[in-house]
Amino acid sequence: MTHAPTVPRPIVLAVTGASGAPYAVRLLRALVGAERPVWLIVSTHGFRLLETEVGIASLDALRDEIGAEGWDRWVTVFDDRDRGARPASGSARTAGMVICPCSMGTLAAVSQGTSRSLVERAADVVLKERRPLVLVTRETPLSLVHLENMTRVTRAGAVVLPAAPGFYHRPTRIEELVDFVVARVLDLLDVDHAVGRRWGEGETGEE
Repeated sequence: MTHAPTVPRPIVLAVTGASGAPYAVRLLRALVGAERPVWLIVSTHGFRLLETEVGIASLDALRDEIGAEGWDRWVTVFDDRDRGARPASGSARTAGMVICPCSMGTLAAVSQGTSRSLVERAADVVLKERRPLVLVTRETPLSLVHLENMTRVTRAGAVVLPAAPGFYHRPTRIEELVDFVVARVLDLLDVDHAVGRRWGEGETGEE
């Protein structure tokens, strides 16, 4: 008797209004490419960010960017205003959540557990259920308020991953800088991938 392959639990991906839309689009594309179900939540400011930074003005345009076939198979979209949607419940089992990019306002809300939106409620759920939560923050410089909020969410179990690409791999294209950050997000979510280049790869013929 053959058994159908087990579909991995979905990863919640939230896009909020910090600068960093290319990270969000690349991460979504990588998750779809890895055939991981994605529960996607884009805040109002997240949509504004996508349009401003990468020219994606709607969900349909984002679907076209990712590819209709992969999108329709792996991506489920939820309205950020719907705090009763599936990501809002701990009984809906997920593989964790990433907020990419994560604004300082969203960080503050998550650190305080205010849950004013689906993004914030979903993050609250992931923390209380002891699942992975990755916050890809993008702000500079950081105030003491920002730093204290980062400390608070880290103590609660989240991982703060600033969108701060390295340069030791000698990037020559913006895409390589984006991949640097996205690769580390995927590692933290335990997603197999071939995004970017790991330290030492290419020096001894490794790929």
